[in-house]
Amino acid sequence: MIDGIARRVEYLSDGVSETFFEPVIRLGVTGLSRAGKTVFITSLVANLLDRGRMPALRAAGQGRIEAAFLQPQPNDIVPRFDYETHLSAMTGKDPHWPESTRAISQLRLSLKVAPAGVLSALKSARTVHIDIVDYPGEWLLDLPLMEQSFVQWSEGAIALARGPARSEMAAEWLALLDQTDGAEALEEPTAQKLATAFTAYLQACRAAGLSACAPGRFLMPGDLAGSPALTFSPLLPNDAPRRSLAREMARRYEAYKGQVVYPFFRDHFSRIDRQVVLVDSLGAIHAGPQAVGDLRDALAEIMETFKAGRNGWLSALRGKSVERVLFAATKADHLHQNQHQALTHIVGALVRSAKSKAEYQGARTDAMAIASLRATTEETRKHDGETLDLVRGRSLETNKQVAMFAGALPEDPTVLLKPAEADQQGWLDGEYAVMGFAPAEVTLKAGDGPPHIRLDRAAEFLIGDRLG
Repeated sequence: MIDGIARRVEYLSDGVSETFFEPVIRLGVTGLSRAGKTVFITSLVANLLDRGRMPALRAAGQGRIEAAFLQPQPNDIVPRFDYETHLSAMTGKDPHWPESTRAISQLRLSLKVAPAGVLSALKSARTVHIDIVDYPGEWLLDLPLMEQSFVQWSEGAIALARGPARSEMAAEWLALLDQTDGAEALEEPTAQKLATAFTAYLQACRAAGLSACAPGRFLMPGDLAGSPALTFSPLLPNDAPRRSLAREMARRYEAYKGQVVYPFFRDHFSRIDRQVVLVDSLGAIHAGPQAVGDLRDALAEIMETFKAGRNGWLSALRGKSVERVLFAATKADHLHQNQHQALTHIVGALVRSAKSKAEYQGARTDAMAIASLRATTEETRKHDGETLDLVRGRSLETNKQVAMFAGALPEDPTVLLKPAEADQQGWLDGEYAVMGFAPAEVTLKAGDGPPHIRLDRAAEFLIGDRLG
């Protein structure tokens, strides 16, 4: 309670400072399973520094952004997002995708913006700071754990693992779980075996294209590797006595929440104003109906996170609510433009399902299909008497130019969602292909950022209203 009161005072102080001095927009960027958040941040920053490709960002299109520049980030203990290295990887002589970041990082971009409206001549330009907070999507999926007891989490995790989409991948861990009596005295080798098998199951889920893989630090442990905070597993306690295996698992679960999840919520997530969640919808569709269903469930959990603690203790800690959330289906350049609307409808349907479950309130949301860095060009060919709309690019596997037809996405998203709800193993009426493309070589004209698809529209939704 004291911490909550202190944070509310801090947020009030921040609000007063921003009102009378230079406003700050805290933009959270995260992505689920290979969605491309490093590329998104790098291209967004590059295109805000050189705005020739940003006409849909009204302040840029109207010429009111007089200057843009990077500044030292305000948080001295959070690593800086390595923008320059990532941009060089994407647009250099040998373009390649940058390495993904596996921990939190931050970057401050400042814009000098002239006012809009009839009284603009009477006002001077002001500086707006955009603090971009980059964090793994797996961390976001950890936040619902804060309102779940060990028993609640264990019951849910075990039931999910026994479902048709995961039972094969979880077989080794579930067999070990069935052989374990949580009421027996703690033996560290037993705890380690359970945690190792549980981690292997989560890794298999992620490799199969599934999205709901929590706890997130099990997949990217960093400095916590081998620590007791990551050496636990779901386990039904069955009235286990003190010093039993189940009691110790419950204690470590609470330690994970208190020492790993809660500090992230308190220090970073609770301060975010705007949020973009990048979604690899095409990857899930390629993986099959069960991956699509799992992605839908993960998005539902995310929506729950943004309204977390509405009537509980988390609301006191949040201090402010997220004002806007954008769900962006990435890799739109893997499809011909005539399929982009269908991709937007699909991610929109996934979000609508999540919103209805979460009873989301107070913030604006949107969904769109984007490509943070366009890696392909479009072409049309005749094949067996049919006209096919293709995309052409450099294959990641062969490094040669290839043309691909990914398969026609349905205009009605329920064509994909119904098989997911029925836990079908595969699509009955066709397959959807996904190919990895390397970045294309680009020659940037003065004033132009890297080529993209709808990145300017995404920026307008996320920050455009604050650049008036």
